[in-house]
Amino acid sequence: MITKTTHLDPEELHHNPAFTQGVIAPAAQTVYVGGQLGTDSTGELLDGLEAQTIQAMRNVLTVLASANTGPEHVVKLTIYLVAGVDAQAGYAAARKVWGDHRTAITVVSTAGHARPGALVEIDAIATIPE
Repeated sequence: MITKTTHLDPEELHHNPAFTQGVIAPAAQTVYVGGQLGTDSTGELLDGLEAQTIQAMRNVLTVLASANTGPEHVVKLTIYLVAGVDAQAGYAAARKVWGDHRTAITVVSTAGHARPGALVEIDAIATIPE
């Protein structure tokens, strides 16, 4: 089975080079990546939005790799940013790790996260190629 995703970019909607308006995912096994914080392998929370975002994205990629998939198979990302942080700085940091893999994305502003000091949390849904 081929697990190629199809991006939906209707002409009636704004075209964005960083994300797609929707994704059709083929019937396949799916991995749901739980919310990843900007913590290293010891559980230490990194300092600042850029460092936390880069690490959170690396953590997402690590979970994907453990399921034998990668960013090209992600059909949905959700990024939770603490209110008041510079969202543009967060996007720039995320792209350093994520690259140009377009997917459906939702960004949510939150009052805070369960872990004090966490500025960003990222989760993902991806198909697993056969």
